[in-house]
Amino acid sequence: MDWAFVNPLSGYIYLSGIKFYESKSDSIFISTKGLGLNFSIYKLFFKEYEITELTLHEPVATFIQNKTKFNFDDIVDKVTPDKKDTLKEETRFSLLNITIKDGEFHYREEVIPVTYFIKKANFTSAGMSWDVDTMVVDFSFLSGPATGSIKGSFTLNTKSMKYRLAAVADKYDLKFLEQYIADMSNYGSLSANLDADMLSIGDFKDALNVTTKGKLIINDFHFGKDPKEDYLSFEKLAISIHEVSPNKRMYYYDSISLVHPYFKYEKYDSLDNLQKMFGSKGSNINAATSDPEKFNLLIEIARYVKVLATNFFKSNYKVNRIAVYDADLKYNDYSISEKFSVSLDPLNITADSIHKTKDRVKIKLTSGVKPYGSILVNVSINPKDSSDFNLRYHFDKVPLAMFNPYIISYTSFSLDRGAMEFKGNWNVKNGIIDSDNHLLIIDPRANKRIRNKDTKWIPVPLVMAFVRERGDVIDYEIPITGNLKDPKFKLRDVILDLLKNIFIKPPTTPYRIQVKANENEIEKSLAFKWAMRQNTLLKEQEKFAERMSYFLEDNPGASLSIYPQTYAVKEKEYILLFEAKKKYYLSNHKKDGFGENDSLEVDKLSAKDPLFSKYLNKQVPDSMLFTVQDKCLRLVGNMLLQTRLGQLTKEREQAFMIYFKEKKVDGRIKFHASENVTPYNGFSFYKIDYKGEIPDYLQKAHQKMNEFDDESPRKKYKKERLKKKTAVQYK
Repeated sequence: MDWAFVNPLSGYIYLSGIKFYESKSDSIFISTKGLGLNFSIYKLFFKEYEITELTLHEPVATFIQNKTKFNFDDIVDKVTPDKKDTLKEETRFSLLNITIKDGEFHYREEVIPVTYFIKKANFTSAGMSWDVDTMVVDFSFLSGPATGSIKGSFTLNTKSMKYRLAAVADKYDLKFLEQYIADMSNYGSLSANLDADMLSIGDFKDALNVTTKGKLIINDFHFGKDPKEDYLSFEKLAISIHEVSPNKRMYYYDSISLVHPYFKYEKYDSLDNLQKMFGSKGSNINAATSDPEKFNLLIEIARYVKVLATNFFKSNYKVNRIAVYDADLKYNDYSISEKFSVSLDPLNITADSIHKTKDRVKIKLTSGVKPYGSILVNVSINPKDSSDFNLRYHFDKVPLAMFNPYIISYTSFSLDRGAMEFKGNWNVKNGIIDSDNHLLIIDPRANKRIRNKDTKWIPVPLVMAFVRERGDVIDYEIPITGNLKDPKFKLRDVILDLLKNIFIKPPTTPYRIQVKANENEIEKSLAFKWAMRQNTLLKEQEKFAERMSYFLEDNPGASLSIYPQTYAVKEKEYILLFEAKKKYYLSNHKKDGFGENDSLEVDKLSAKDPLFSKYLNKQVPDSMLFTVQDKCLRLVGNMLLQTRLGQLTKEREQAFMIYFKEKKVDGRIKFHASENVTPYNGFSFYKIDYKGEIPDYLQKAHQKMNEFDDESPRKKYKKERLKKKTAVQYK
């Protein structure tokens, strides 16, 4: 220490600049600018040791943990009396009026490792007397490395080890928990902050003997691959606790709400995003929990929550309201030839008055489906028996083209038309199922076969001939019976429809051909479709462009407005894969030029080809890039990708305008700025708006189509067609 002042008459001692070192080390265990003590000199004569006041000024201490051992264990051992020791008379010792001012306390766990500290720590207590079992401490401190504060009071009975803790947290940063994540993951980032106003009364001897009430709010939670890419996040999780007492089997919550949660699950060629982080089947977590001497705060919290959850359903519980607001759940699949992506957004879940004594609990789920569609689910469940519930669900306006990545991979065909509806009603009692399920697909249509080494082949047009009914729909009732463990699917309706299509539909073939011709006439007149990377016109498209040029030539008052609708995300993916495969192809064949035949070879090359994958891994040796698309982007570069997309846009416009320029009517065609969209039909297209005259053939096709819709067998589904999107809407 620097210096000391001692007054033996008053019992006052002040020690300045004290430093305590680790045993046999030059590392400081604890230091303080000043330590002030006041002894009661008078009571010493009566063999009573009383420190009437103790004050620490700006202490700094470091507590080190190595598995179950701490750096202060040797001190504890020295001051702990041996069980064999006996005292002839009781020692009376009191420590009163304890104050710690502006302390800084560091914690270091050496196995994981973890480092953390708090600052501006202030503690005040009336202290403890030899004849009193209870000690009360008021405290406050700030987060050391980040922001936020915690203040409160703590009461402990030193004999019974019962306690009372009241604490208030204000935007307390939880970033330090990221270090515990590192113990059970290959990588990861976590951030959040905490607001709380809690009161807990418990017993250190029994972890379940605790009663808690108050509010707990976690804000701005982000967990993911890195600070820029979240796997899980939410704006706010708010829990309002009326009373929770595991030993009393009471779980009473006022409300639990989750605001704007986000979750992303991705499948790769090998594993998924969660297994990439935590190891195959959670092997990293298993390894982290296998050492009983290792302390991981998150694992300990998880273990305690598991105990509470097990106890929850055996107890009396009540939650006045549970709500999930504006959730976004994403699913990406990179394990197939092209990326499949879908999200439930916005997803909302509400449940009111969940109470074990109630007969039924009602839960409602509503969600949009991106890129298109909606979901509505209503559940009524018996809180005493999870095998007793009623369920109504309705998936609506979901485009078949959304599933093209899977359909192409497994059949070699894509779909550019069709909307799906799936709804049902389940009544389950004692696990016994009684349900009706209805699948309706309006106007499904397959394109020409895509020949690629990456795809399997199923003759979708032939399959459509069997499953599609005369009204150009797939309409099946699928009852499910049995029990929850062994459901039985009744396919009677499906089999009967197949037989009808085989024997009844053939005579109506001319009618269906006429309907299809009218549909095509309308669609190509209102929407000029482009296949991925297509930059020249097909024969049918050339005929349409030529006919439109004649129409403008014959009708001087007519004009066209073209609105390019670009499926930019998917177009970029196709361009990206092509350019990367092109680099691989040229490096293998040692070619300077690149002709049309070479382009066809590159198109047929699978993006999952083992040799191509080996080439990518060699060119882009980054273990944190999990998808072919990410590796291709690193190889090709975003600048070239944007350039190629711009070139494609110009080439399409030039190809479209050839016939109009020949007839010198190109001045009456106005191109608007391209819009980046997710088209309902799954393809980029030109939306065509007619100004002035409308071609007679288009008007007749509209009129004829309306007539078809008013006739059997299409009349039955007229309402469904009007409310569901198809490739092009007609009036």
